[in-house]
Amino acid sequence: MRRELSLKGVTTDGSNLYPEAIKSVFPGVRHQICVFHVLKEINRSILKAVTKVRRELAATKTKRTKRGRPTDRDDKQLIKKNERIQAKITALFDNRFLFVQKSLTKKERETFREMTKALPKNYGPELRKLREIMEEVYRLFDRRCTIDTALEKLRKLRERVKRFKNLSKSLSKLESPTLEKSLVFLSDKNLPSTSNAVERGNRRHRKMQKTVYRVRTKSHIENRIALDMYRESRLPRRRRTTERLHWKRCYELKRTCQFHEMPD
Repeated sequence: MRRELSLKGVTTDGSNLYPEAIKSVFPGVRHQICVFHVLKEINRSILKAVTKVRRELAATKTKRTKRGRPTDRDDKQLIKKNERIQAKITALFDNRFLFVQKSLTKKERETFREMTKALPKNYGPELRKLREIMEEVYRLFDRRCTIDTALEKLRKLRERVKRFKNLSKSLSKLESPTLEKSLVFLSDKNLPSTSNAVERGNRRHRKMQKTVYRVRTKSHIENRIALDMYRESRLPRRRRTTERLHWKRCYELKRTCQFHEMPD
């Protein structure tokens, strides 16, 4: 079925299978890499760096030569030292989400500051820099910026990361060319930054294929996709209608409560 529509852009994940196919089928169309997938890879590399710090801290523990309960003073001090190291490792594991979370509350920032201060001097500043770099990465995808401003920020960020040898190894994903393609949506307000809508539709179709046999044919899948596109186009009006209905229901409920209210 032909529909009078023109393709303005394509949003995909970071797979290498898409660029050549898009160029051959849709030449000249803008290709946007899903921001969610790009951030997912960067977050994964940062969490790996935190895991590496935890393992290095665990290697600093001293094994006891004696078995059983501690008797002498040195043995007790050794146990206390290992417990302090384990407490730092546990704090890093329990609060690892603070390194990749987009925004932190005041309490979470205090927790992050206390956690990194308790670490040895060669680990605390490095982990704080990881958090600062992650905040700059999130600022790249701000809709208020233009693509030229975001690319300039990205160039400065890459130069900053290269100054630190340990961080440059952990954040090698920042050198990926897919990061520039994930900023294409800043030059076009109508281009979605993620492929979440398409993936939601794919999950819905796969679920229907398990329960409704006729949806497995090509014509029915095309009709279902067209129906989803129509539903997405009507989404703002449906949201306004729902809000209006909720407001009307609350208004009638308040009137009923006032009518049945007993006088003093």
